[in-house]
Amino acid sequence: MCVDPKNWNEQDGNKQDGNDQEIAAFEQRLRVAIERRAAPAGLKQRVLAEAARRRQRQSWLPGRRFSAGRGMQGQGGEGRGWMLQRIAASALLAVLFGGFAVYERHQKQVAELLRGEEAREQVLTAMRITTRTLGRVNARLADESR
Repeated sequence: MCVDPKNWNEQDGNKQDGNDQEIAAFEQRLRVAIERRAAPAGLKQRVLAEAARRRQRQSWLPGRRFSAGRGMQGQGGEGRGWMLQRIAASALLAVLFGGFAVYERHQKQVAELLRGEEAREQVLTAMRITTRTLGRVNARLADESR
């Protein structure tokens, strides 16, 4: 704390009376500011009505109403709406991602099945060609051996 030498009385080493008066005035203002006062008329009813209005607006199930001081009627709690919304959103995302994964797996299976069918057709075509070629070779060998 820095002390200004002008505020010190040289004779007794105490601060001058001007500072004491400022401190006394400040203390008086502080006492007035923190003294207990009665609440305005109707404040309690206005606060409770506003709280009930806010709770009613935050109701998480249709037809459910809040009553002052008792929470949600029939549920025994308040403010669960945000939790249910998040749970529902999480479940929806899980179903969407799970459905997408199943769809992708199905698409891969269908593509693999189509590739298998194409390979089967190619093998059957190769077998037909081989059968015809072997038939011609057998016919030539039979003609030459006669």
